[in-house]
Amino acid sequence: MENPLTPEVLADPVALTRALVDIESVSLNEKALADCVEEVLRGVPHLTTHRHGNTVMARTDLGRSQRIVLAGHLDTVPLNNNFPSTMRGDLMYGCGTSDMKSGVAYALHLAVTLPDPRYDVTYFFYEAEEIESEFNGLNLVAQAYPQWLEADFAVLLEPTYGIVEAGCQGTMRAIVGTTGERAHAARSWRGVNAIHAAGEVLRRLETYEARRVTIEGCEFREGMNAVRINGGVAGNVIPDRCEIEVNYRYAPDRDPAAAEVHLREVFAGFEVAVTDAAAGAAPGLEAAPAKEFLAAVGAAPIGKLGWTDVARFAAMGIPALNFGPGDPNLAHHKDEHVEISKIRDGAATLHRWLAPTA
Repeated sequence: MENPLTPEVLADPVALTRALVDIESVSLNEKALADCVEEVLRGVPHLTTHRHGNTVMARTDLGRSQRIVLAGHLDTVPLNNNFPSTMRGDLMYGCGTSDMKSGVAYALHLAVTLPDPRYDVTYFFYEAEEIESEFNGLNLVAQAYPQWLEADFAVLLEPTYGIVEAGCQGTMRAIVGTTGERAHAARSWRGVNAIHAAGEVLRRLETYEARRVTIEGCEFREGMNAVRINGGVAGNVIPDRCEIEVNYRYAPDRDPAAAEVHLREVFAGFEVAVTDAAAGAAPGLEAAPAKEFLAAVGAAPIGKLGWTDVARFAAMGIPALNFGPGDPNLAHHKDEHVEISKIRDGAATLHRWLAPTA
């Protein structure tokens, strides 16, 4: 395939976004897109480029006093009759337009067109963010080449609709189980219905009052919800087991251990088994590059409602923010789209922040 990422396309973040969207890259199928990105970056003389799996990374080495990271994932969720891209006025539709090939376009555009940024910059174009962590490109790089992740500040180019979303929530999944005793449905009084017992679990969730926590001026709204329920043996059997899967999104002032303590308090008296947990990230607004970035954006940050890879950087002591042109409310939707004006405005903001001062 001839590489569609031509010099003319790379010079225009809007055209670049569309070209990226039109290379299908559902999770674990990023190779074609990674090949195109790698070919481009290896031709840029001011960058050192390396590839690990389907993650492509490149960096400047200009001897600046600080290093920042710009990172975006190449993968998308599965297609939903929204490929290739289409244009309707100021809107570009297609899988990945919002989450997050418009953000990837920012990084690739700057990597090629800005040879002398005011900070040294490491660019990551990584695989498999949308699926299990074991496949995540940043996770794999951290294991194989941890030195590539060293930085003073990081920006994840996730969809934020052109504002800064600082830090991120932690997330935890758990199975809350109820037990009973099997019996024939015609003689139900001889058993105990575990599905009926789940009503109390659901009532506790329905009446749960989620915290709102303000950290560094950013509000994080928590949430605890049932996301799946499983129970039943057969159409004529009183069930002796029911499991409710609960997802808890918690503010970054709690670590996973504290989050688990709280979750077990909510479901006291029931079996609770935590199946997955990921720490959140504090806003990280005090780093000097973060302050300069916020000044370039010119708008107050808000807390990130959701988990992103900023948490990976926070765990390494690197403050990180989310910033991208896409609307996070449109991520993963069939009608996913991005506003052309948001792409242009965000690209100008990043250039204003990174361009060398006179």
